[in-house]
Amino acid sequence: MAKEKETTTAIKPYDQIVTGTMNRIAAMQNNNLIQFPSDYSPQNALQSAWLILQETTDREKKPVLDVCTKVSIANSLLDMVVQGLNPIKKQCYFIAYGKTLSCQRSYFGAMAVAKRADESIEDIAAEVIFEDDDFKFGIVNGRRQIREHNQTLESMNSGKVKGAYCLVIGKGGEIKRTDIMTFDEIKKAWKKSKMNPVLGNGEIKEGSVHGEFLVEMCRKTVINRTCKAIINSSSDKTLLASVNRQEFAQAEEGAAAQIEEGANQTFIDIEPTEPTEPVMDETPAKPPKEPKATGTNGPLNQPDF
Repeated sequence: MAKEKETTTAIKPYDQIVTGTMNRIAAMQNNNLIQFPSDYSPQNALQSAWLILQETTDREKKPVLDVCTKVSIANSLLDMVVQGLNPIKKQCYFIAYGKTLSCQRSYFGAMAVAKRADESIEDIAAEVIFEDDDFKFGIVNGRRQIREHNQTLESMNSGKVKGAYCLVIGKGGEIKRTDIMTFDEIKKAWKKSKMNPVLGNGEIKEGSVHGEFLVEMCRKTVINRTCKAIINSSSDKTLLASVNRQEFAQAEEGAAAQIEEGANQTFIDIEPTEPTEPVMDETPAKPPKEPKATGTNGPLNQPDF
């Protein structure tokens, strides 16, 4: 009986982090410091995150829950919830930088946050321009507008990328924003990646993620640049206060390196974008006090997938 009692009462210190994070979120809600979209459940997001974290490792294949500090784990969960992201939808990933855990947006997450920052957005779409495509665009009132884009199976099969574009579509079907990047601009953004996918001669490194998934990575790069502009120009101060916290950690470069090394055993959708003027102080917020491990709550129940 004594052995059974020991098994049921032994709790790892970090098992209390989810409860502590939920308490912080509840306090912010009670003080009207944060509001969640009606279709977002912070409880479900935390359930998913906690299950994922138990399987997540760092570069040395060590569990991040054993390597990273409890404060950084709590802060990464808080960042995820405040941004309204859910890891089960691939909207964010947890990356270990030494003993610090960070929650980083994927391009799915960037689109979700951009839509919340501008509720008039219905969809965000991107396409790649190949060498033999019939592509025409013009400039009206200082804004680029795509007039025509015709592709063939032959041009798509060539793999010769000339550029990519992203369209922000409004509720009424109107095009609210058009961003076009040349392939040279895309490669310039990729050069910031720590895994150096672009060689000195401008060619994409063979065997790299960018080389193997060239079209998809081009789409993600232009989407990230478009969404970043929407988010940074938003007047929603509560949203931006959390969204921009991840910038100081150099998330985009670090996440790309994690893809190459397979640290999280998954395909990470974070891509570097060209630098923009900062819109706020990127100094990290003061870490919260660690929750006292005096309760008996363990990880939340596994959600329905």
